This record gives sequence, C-alpha cells and structure tokens, in this order.
Amino acid sequence: MTTILIVDDEKSMRDFLKILLVKDGYEVIVAGDGEQALAALGKNRIDLVVSDIRMPGISGLELLAKIKDESEDIPVIMITAFASPNDAVQAMKNGAYDYISKPFNVDEIKSVIHSATNQTEATLKIQQAEELFPEIIGKGKEMLKIFDMINRIAPTPANVLIYGESGTGKELVAQAIHKKSKVHARPFVPITCSAIPEELMESELFGHIKGSFTGAISDKNGLFKEADGGTAFLDEIGELTPIIQTKLLRVLQEREIKPVGGTKQFTIDVRIIAATNRILEEEMRAGRFREDLFYRLAVVPIRVPSLRERKSDIPLLVEHFLEKYSTLLGKEIREISSYALEVLMGYDFPGNVRELENIIERGVALESTNIILPENLSLGGPLQTRREDSAESSAFVAAHDEEELFERGLETVVADLEKSLISHALHKAGNSKTRAAELLKVSFRSLRYKAKKYDL
Repeated sequence: MTTILIVDDEKSMRDFLKILLVKDGYEVIVAGDGEQALAALGKNRIDLVVSDIRMPGISGLELLAKIKDESEDIPVIMITAFASPNDAVQAMKNGAYDYISKPFNVDEIKSVIHSATNQTEATLKIQQAEELFPEIIGKGKEMLKIFDMINRIAPTPANVLIYGESGTGKELVAQAIHKKSKVHARPFVPITCSAIPEELMESELFGHIKGSFTGAISDKNGLFKEADGGTAFLDEIGELTPIIQTKLLRVLQEREIKPVGGTKQFTIDVRIIAATNRILEEEMRAGRFREDLFYRLAVVPIRVPSLRERKSDIPLLVEHFLEKYSTLLGKEIREISSYALEVLMGYDFPGNVRELENIIERGVALESTNIILPENLSLGGPLQTRREDSAESSAFVAAHDEEELFERGLETVVADLEKSLISHALHKAGNSKTRAAELLKVSFRSLRYKAKKYDL
C-alpha cells in the first residue's frame, strides 16, 4: 500500500486530507510540523509527502530541502494558502513534484497525488529492473512489462518463444531468462539456425558419430547434448527446414536425441528458448512451419518491441554505448550534443538497437572533440545524413545572425536555445515540471535536471 505523509500545522486540513486519501486506498500518516515530519520519515517508509509551505519552526521549503538531501526519489507536493510566485519558483527549484494553492479543487489534488504515486511505483520498478537486468537497457513501459514477464517465467521450465525484429535484443532476453532460472549454473548454449548449412543442421543440433559422413573425423556432441541440464537458445527458428522441424518436434516430445549415424538414444533435460523475426502464424498458414512445433515452442510468447516503439529509451542507450565505445576506443567522449540527440530521436531505426549501437560506435571513432556532434552521425547512409543535416542547419543559420552564431560557439548557442525552450514550457505549464516535461516530450527527471542546471 502506498504511504503518504501529510504535513500541515492546521488540524482541520490534516484531517480532511487523511479522510480524502484513506477513501482512495492510501495509507496516511500525519504530522503537525516539520520536526514531526522528519521523525515520521525516519521511522516509516514514505512514498509521497504532501506539505504546507508556511509552518512554524521548519518551513515547508526547508522540509523539502531536507527530504531531497536524504532521498531524491520521494516526490513532494507543496500546498499553501498564501500563493506566492516566489514560493512556487523556489519550491520547483528545490525539487517539488508540484505546487498547489489553497483553496484547491479536490479532483485536482487527487489527480496530482495519483500522478506522483504512479511515478514512485514506476521508479521503484525501474530501480529493480536495473539491479536484476543490468545488461538490458530500458526503462519504458514496454520494457518493464518484459522484465516482469522474465521474473515470472524464469523459475519455471516452460519453453519460451521470443518475437521481435532483427537487432531488438532477443538473445539478451533469453540470457536474462536463463540467469534468473533454477538452472542458471548450467550451460546456456546459443545457435543461429540461419547460419548453419541445411546439410549440417542435424549434426549441429543432435551431434554425430565418427565416420557417419564425409568430414566426421570424430564424435561430436550437438547443441542439445552441450546444453543438457541447462538452456538451448535457437535463434531464427523460422529458418529451419521441414525435415529438421520434424526431428526437433520429436526431441521436444520424447526428450531424447540420436546423433547422426548413431543407434543409441540419449535422454536430455533441456529448456528451449527460441527466437524469430518472422511472424510464425503466417508461416504456419503458408505451410512453412509446423503448427504442432509452434505450440510446443510458444508455451510462453514474449514480444520484444522495436526501438521506434520505445524511443524514450534512446537517451539511455546512447549513454550506455558512449561509455562502452569511449572505453574500447580509448577516447574521452561521454556526451552527445542536444541537437545530435534530437536527430536520433527523430529517426526510425530499421536496424533497431543494433543499428543505434553501430551509429554511436562510428560517431565515437570519427569524433575529434569530446562531444558527439550531428555531422558524425550516419543515419540511413552517410551521404543522405550529411545532405539532411546540411539542409536543416542552413535553414537554422538563415534565421539568425550567422556571424554572431559562430562567435558564440556551438555549445553556447545550443544551451541558450535549450534554456529558452525549457523556460517557455515552464511558464506555459504554470511552473509545473510534470506538465512542462509533457510539452517538451522529455522525462520528468530529465527536465528537473536541466531546470536545475540552468537555474530555472
């Protein structure tokens, strides 16, 4: 249950808010001043604080500063009967989630509290995901669903079929399932079905006996034998031929394999995780994939979204790849210019995360400064990108004093533009960072960081 701390020196307001919020299913703790509030924070797990600004002793703004010093993740909503622009500005600068004037509309405060508590729950889920799945970069709603699914299915022996376009990270999901499973100490053996010639596929999967065919100079364990007791990952499962599909179905049904050229059956205990960039339902209707094999593999289906479906994760992925390739290539590049990031956010990435990684690696390799600039991003081919960048930059320069722009320098111009846009959005949103972030299509955390950076 979400716990809310109400801080107000007026008993009538404390009682009113407590009754209102308890009816909505929240657990509520009340405090009559800042000292009581700090004591309550020290003894209880608090998910949200709703505090009056003007109180005797420790003021609401002082309480806000102390809370943010101790725990940046607890959202604080400020309320006051003495509405003051200075108070509002100071509250938002100090990290308040929102600022509400008394007398307030009941639906308004309930809406703000609902939004803030949802953000708290999402933050907790994101923190848990980062701890449990450090290899998978993503904080968006779609990725959180996948993390939840991994947690639920990993301890079971159920076979899993992972859908997704090429480059979305299907193998990372498969590895995460294995690492969270009860057989995590046993082998995880991957094989890419499209990379093996048809005549060698049976040997690669089931092994062979020495002399069973030309080139079989010794006995060989196949994928299933190597993965015995652990997990076999079959990538691009839709590429298997009908004959191999039939043999694989028998393995799944009987839990036995027979090496090529052998006469003895071997019992195996292997969990199968398969992946495909094809729509297997269409392949079944076309007669290219066995329906009975599909249902054996897809006990639990997971769909990994394309990068264009989770663009909010692009800044996180960029940061990750910048750190990775700056280290690998021996460079000190840890930033990307805001315009370069904007270019990436506007691109659809047909090659998904793999394409973004390639773009950042190339950008780090080509960059001669300590920040990635737009001209070193090759999207949709280097020539096309340079033409698009040139056209866009020419239009921007034409609307300004060219000499002044060059004199001020790129970073100063970009920073001034960013500061101006954020300031305008905050003004339009009535100093609500939440609403301003929505206007600018950035995360609340990102907006709060930039507002603090520019002292807005």
